[in-house]
Amino acid sequence: MDSQKINKEQGNKEYYTIDVMQILRALWHKAWALLLAALIAGGSAFCYANFFIEPRYSSSIMLYVNNGGVSVNGFSISTSQITAAQSLVKTYTEILSNRTTLERVIEKSGVSYSYKQLAGMIKAAPSNETEIMKVTVTTTDPYEAARIANTIAEVLPERISEIIENSSMEVVDSAVPELQKVSPSITKYTAIGLLLGGLIAAAFVVVSALMDDTIHDEDYILNNYKYPVLAKVPDLQGSGGKRYGYRKYGYYYSRYHKNNKVYADNTDNAEDKE
Repeated sequence: MDSQKINKEQGNKEYYTIDVMQILRALWHKAWALLLAALIAGGSAFCYANFFIEPRYSSSIMLYVNNGGVSVNGFSISTSQITAAQSLVKTYTEILSNRTTLERVIEKSGVSYSYKQLAGMIKAAPSNETEIMKVTVTTTDPYEAARIANTIAEVLPERISEIIENSSMEVVDSAVPELQKVSPSITKYTAIGLLLGGLIAAAFVVVSALMDDTIHDEDYILNNYKYPVLAKVPDLQGSGGKRYGYRKYGYYYSRYHKNNKVYADNTDNAEDKE
């Protein structure tokens, strides 16, 4: 009684197994589709990056942060003064992103951006952890980016001298137009398109293979249901017979139809004679 109950409980449980070889075969058979999907996606990403995204250019200036009492000509710069100058870079960055400072830059450079738009185009940070501040401006026009950056080099020192006493800035390097675009990266977009196209197509093939419950051969029944195979119906039409090596059934199929045709002709002749 107990053994029958255990067998019944085990029989009620359903197990779903994944045939890795079946998935690999499906991917191999659909390799052309995966390649085609990757090429289409990569080509679409290339066209999008090349024709629909407006290129952007950057231009930079470098400013030396002078903390009061530093003698640059005499090279009498202490470690504490350098540390204080590095800390001031963060303060100067906040002053640069201030609305009043940006509005002065907009007015002097003659651009038509709002101060919020201009703030999103400016990036300021210490250069290699030194007391030198690097300001980078990125726009869709390389000459405009250089003009804005050089305007910042004029406005920011004046603005800082108004707020912080005994502090000043000196221009280390002015901005020049950089004709090499910084974005978008066509190579990056194309590579991402190729990868995503191939992965999406592969996922579709894998899902289709897992959801395919068609019985293809006797191994499928043995592996999934543990039922014995009592008989197998051959493909007498010859379409699948050649694929699986059953060429001989094509002969019997054609002979069968030939005999039926002869029998039908004889029957028609007999009826005509009557």
